[in-house]
Amino acid sequence: MKKISIVIPVYNEAGNLEALRNALLPLLDNKMYPAELDWEVILIDDGSRDDSLTIMNRLSSGDSRFISISLSRNFGKESAMLAGLDYASGNAVIIMDADLQHPVATIPKMLELWEQGYDDVYGRRLSRDTDSWIRRKLSRAYYKILKRISDNYVLPDVGDFRLLSRSCVNALKNLRETQRYSKGLFCWIGFRKAEVTFECNDRNAGKSSFSSRRLLNLAIEGITSSTTAPLRIASIVGITTAVAALVYLIYVIVKTLIFGESVQGYPTIICLILFLGGIQLIALGIIGEYISRIFNETKGRPVYIIRSINGDTDMCIEK
Repeated sequence: MKKISIVIPVYNEAGNLEALRNALLPLLDNKMYPAELDWEVILIDDGSRDDSLTIMNRLSSGDSRFISISLSRNFGKESAMLAGLDYASGNAVIIMDADLQHPVATIPKMLELWEQGYDDVYGRRLSRDTDSWIRRKLSRAYYKILKRISDNYVLPDVGDFRLLSRSCVNALKNLRETQRYSKGLFCWIGFRKAEVTFECNDRNAGKSSFSSRRLLNLAIEGITSSTTAPLRIASIVGITTAVAALVYLIYVIVKTLIFGESVQGYPTIICLILFLGGIQLIALGIIGEYISRIFNETKGRPVYIIRSINGDTDMCIEK
């Protein structure tokens, strides 16, 4: 019998876990998909500050299909997803959120495409009406920029809700960088991909932990993880600015030799200094982003540390 693993990162989702379990039960009882499948649901607590872990342990003790994994602190959703992939034993793995925005009813469609031979069945949102107007515009602009400069095409309006075959999971488990951008990694590994569309539900309870600051950090992570184009752009801007400065220098010399020069020009000098200084700071900032990632990767620290599995706090596992 084929086994399917469902990986669900959890961060302060105490108000959603019982409802999530109830939504999953028809699927786990093989009432939503015609084939008989063996199921496991891996809940990864990413350092929650509410009662999420207590509820997770209760679910795992009452139903052996639920596995509760607690990380030693908040490592971030990307690391929590990797922890789930590391401990998933299914022939295929489904990644979804705990807030019920990803509809369980879409999973049978993913399974059908997987049975047809697709390795990565990703869910694409039909609309982003729940997002603000400015967020939709910024998201669209971000993906256009990423498409132009990225070495690998990152799918727009596609998140972490997807089914991965065992081949995809094994490939992702070999990518152990600590600063992860899973959307880029899903595209980088390749394999046969298929799309299913879904309408994103409202959050069942609580508020999203993704603030504007975290979304900005994720956007920067996506660019710096997917391409070195910003470094090349900084070089091109530097060369262009240097050529423009040389042309202006020649102009000033010729003008002085022909017409002479008074003490005028102070505003021009200030503008040039500020402009060149700004370009240099931007270039240094871009270089700094990449150097910080090199610094973090060379430490060789584990991506995450597990504090407990199913409430057993005697184990501390580094991965």
